[in-house]
Amino acid sequence: MVSMLIMVSSFRASLESWLERMLPADLYLRAARFGETAFLTPEEQARIAAVPGIERVEFIRAQNLLLAPARTPVTLLAGPVEASAPGKVLPLTSKPYSPRTDEPPPIWVSEVAADFYRMSVGDHVQLPIGDTPGAYTVAGIWRDYARQNGAIAINRDLYVKLTGDRLVNDAALWLAPGISLIEVQRALRERLQDAPNLEVASTRELRAISLRVFDRTFAITYALELAAVVIGLFGVSVSFSAQALARRREFGVLRHLGMARREIAAMLACEGGLIAALGTVFGLATGWAVGLILIHVVNRQSFHWSMELHMPWLPLAGLAALIIAAAIATAVWSGRAAMGGDVVRAVRE
Repeated sequence: MVSMLIMVSSFRASLESWLERMLPADLYLRAARFGETAFLTPEEQARIAAVPGIERVEFIRAQNLLLAPARTPVTLLAGPVEASAPGKVLPLTSKPYSPRTDEPPPIWVSEVAADFYRMSVGDHVQLPIGDTPGAYTVAGIWRDYARQNGAIAINRDLYVKLTGDRLVNDAALWLAPGISLIEVQRALRERLQDAPNLEVASTRELRAISLRVFDRTFAITYALELAAVVIGLFGVSVSFSAQALARRREFGVLRHLGMARREIAAMLACEGGLIAALGTVFGLATGWAVGLILIHVVNRQSFHWSMELHMPWLPLAGLAALIIAAAIATAVWSGRAAMGGDVVRAVRE
């Protein structure tokens, strides 16, 4: 349970940090939720930029890019990423590489795409962008939790120069200070009435939806962890019950010598607490080690994305205290039957 708690907590904290980096604007607009058939034309882009209250707009073009017939197409993202400072837009996991003047133009590859197609920083790769495939330099690798098929980022000005395609799918909007989100959303829908599938959402809404989906995805994990703890407590109960039954004569002698039943219960509670504390320390250490393997090895090999280690100190402390308290209660409860026997018979035995 400790290892899964560390892994899930690290994943959630990394996702929150990633959402903050990938959603820096106040408002986001999308031509359609799914597919590539809905676009925003240059004229519609101009209408968006002219909406009162919008201080800055960044447009993004997304399209599928088939790199290998046997694999799912990656997503090509043409956006405001700049070769001089790609870290301002993309959550890089590698050091940025600045191509020399005699090298092909830069692209930035997600961890998934880098693993699938064995790309490394500084490599020259052929991509079918535009009418004819061209060479590009891998200038960095970035973290992407949204596209499991992989993604490649490219500067939009370079993309337009190569393809002549000025259509976009998404827009990030920064509002002027004091401007209401609701008013801008209403104005956008009025100016883009001919786009029936238009979606407009605030950054807060997108983050809340993403985290809600994450929590719902791992709800079964929490249920399984709870079941594991209950099963473990049953094992503790059986163990302490067997020990208590085997020590009936010892308890009888102690009571014959004048030890009260509550004092024997306190002794069992101390024993249960010490044994549970030892098991908890061992479980925390082992769970931490397994959690590191899950985060840096298993997750990386299975899903091809990385995450940062975030220790959930408060939940771990609460879990440890709960386990020790439950073990103490279980030890006392398991010893009740042994303490209730006939003292004279126990001493005679």
